[in-house]
Amino acid sequence: MNWIVPNLLLIPALPMFAAAIGALLRQRDRIAAATLAIGSIAISFLLSICALLHILANRTGEQVLTFNFRWFQFGNEWLKLGWMLDPLTAVMLVMVTFVGLLIFIYSVGYMAHDENFTRFFCFLALFAGAMLGVVIANSLLLLFMCWEIVGLTSYLLIGFWYNKPEAAAAAKKAFITTRIGDLGFLIGMVWLYAQSHTLLFYDAGAGCLEHSSLAHLLVTTTTLGLTASSAIGILIFCGAAGKSGQVPLHVWLPDAMEGPTPVSALIHAATMVAAGVFLIARIYPLMAAHAAAVLTPTIALQVVTWVGAITALFGATIAVAQFDIKRILAYSTISQLGYMMMGLGVGGVSVGMFHLITHAFFKALLFLGAGSVIHGCNGEQDIRHMGGLRRHMPITFLTYAAGMLALCGVPFFFSGFWSKDAILHASHNWSISQLPFYMGAIGALLTAFYMTRQVFYVFAGNNRLEAAHDAHNSTNAHPATGHPHESPAVMTIPLVILAAFAVLLGFIGTPAWPWFQSFLDGKPTEFSWGAFLEPGIIPVMVSSSLLVFLGIGLGWYFYGRKPIESADTPDAVGQLQPSIYSVLNHAYYVDALYDATLIRMNTWWATVCDWLDRWVWNGAVQTVSYFVVGIAHLDDFFDAAIVNSGFDEGCQNVSRGGRILSLFQNGQVQSYMRIIGCALIVLVVFLLWGAKV
Repeated sequence: MNWIVPNLLLIPALPMFAAAIGALLRQRDRIAAATLAIGSIAISFLLSICALLHILANRTGEQVLTFNFRWFQFGNEWLKLGWMLDPLTAVMLVMVTFVGLLIFIYSVGYMAHDENFTRFFCFLALFAGAMLGVVIANSLLLLFMCWEIVGLTSYLLIGFWYNKPEAAAAAKKAFITTRIGDLGFLIGMVWLYAQSHTLLFYDAGAGCLEHSSLAHLLVTTTTLGLTASSAIGILIFCGAAGKSGQVPLHVWLPDAMEGPTPVSALIHAATMVAAGVFLIARIYPLMAAHAAAVLTPTIALQVVTWVGAITALFGATIAVAQFDIKRILAYSTISQLGYMMMGLGVGGVSVGMFHLITHAFFKALLFLGAGSVIHGCNGEQDIRHMGGLRRHMPITFLTYAAGMLALCGVPFFFSGFWSKDAILHASHNWSISQLPFYMGAIGALLTAFYMTRQVFYVFAGNNRLEAAHDAHNSTNAHPATGHPHESPAVMTIPLVILAAFAVLLGFIGTPAWPWFQSFLDGKPTEFSWGAFLEPGIIPVMVSSSLLVFLGIGLGWYFYGRKPIESADTPDAVGQLQPSIYSVLNHAYYVDALYDATLIRMNTWWATVCDWLDRWVWNGAVQTVSYFVVGIAHLDDFFDAAIVNSGFDEGCQNVSRGGRILSLFQNGQVQSYMRIIGCALIVLVVFLLWGAKV
């Protein structure tokens, strides 16, 4: 076994160790905190490269390398944990550590003036370490442990500026919403252990993702007719839907923008939301398991596909009507995560994961670019108050444009085009229905439209920041500057690096050279221009390209053709259908619906429980306590008045008898002789009386 496999634990352990040391540092130890966090993730990145190189060098050998160990024993069984290295793990490790490293470096500039700089890097390192633990886990239990640490650190980072009520509320919302999904995950995990007696993925043929366990799960059915594998897969998907912001558990993701922008980038690109997609990719053998005679996709994969398709279209429509620069990207992330889930459902691991990897780079670029804009605009996040920033922030503009074009899927030089088209092509050939394809195609059109809209609002036209700040300063005792400026090099260099990957990364997964897909599937890679001639590829590429250009053209027509003069100018699309636009602006009122139903019901039930606790259960407890106290008083009376008095009287009689007897036991011989004499006289009299009788 290569040295990297048993030492794979160092990759997540180093950032976690840095977080532990960072937690002990003083607030003024800023350089030490940043150095620890960046240094740990940099070493983890180098180790991840070693892991990837080992898998590449071992392409013809075993593709799944494991290191398992016994954790603890209960009864006659041992519970095992372990970690693994396979192509999926290697790719994810490199992506998470590399993107995380760039975000860590960027954070030095973005958080430079924050008083809690040290605490921020402590949480950031723990977040990255937990995600890396999810990636290497060969045990669903170990994955779940790290999964929950990811949830904890997301709560800490989203609510990092906890003095803001909005940030504190967003942190609680994210934590509670994802816990709802995790409840299904936990039930599925327990059920899987009950059926397979192990939570190791791979264990020399005895793992829960290996043939023997899957065969048993396929012959076990539920009352609804589902196989145990599909039912367990759907339950675990609940956890993935929560983490990856799938409908209806998506509501936490837009509010997560209340955290610092580097946190948004890390959550939306490399860590938390990617964890849900990765989980489905990891347990894909369980989700896809079916009898040999069955050719249609399993129920579990159909659920993943439909939820993903709905989410892709749902998020894209909402993003059209948002004005917060980060919130637009947040709904874009929801939409793109839907594409990833749809890709997993219709095309398999390689299709969904290819979009996850490309998306990680260009979405990190977009969020960090948005952070650069916010930094350069002195905290402003409303795109209506920006404009003309391409002149003031040229590096940010060029890199942001690269990320925007990659997200839109502009052919042929941007990574998003190839990964998005792979999903559309697979959905076009899906045997169940072509509706997900059309939903994805409409989502692609809307993606190009809302990103073009955002770019024109932020970078084109005249600068509206100064006017907005002048209006703000007229009522503010602490005036703010309205002059935008480019961000420092520590922030722009990561943008340039990410922009390069946003452009180039797609070329490892083109139909002509599908290296990435072949790598994940463990197949040899062949370069062939003829692959473009396979049925369906050219029509899908042409139609998706036309949709992208149509979306960009519509964006230019509504927002670029005529410059936006002021922040008060009504939105061009909003003027066409104000009622529909209002619905989209309020995200279909899903939050309001939850407030009016689930949250109100929960509040009502909490009130009922409080009433029951105060008056029923507490009343019952008080009644029992009064009864017990009454019995205690009765017992005290019985003890004091009857038992004690009777005992005391008996003791007094015994004492009195003792005193009388003590008169005969005084130790004087004369008294004893007198008594004996009296006794003899009595005896003689008795005998004489008896003789006469």
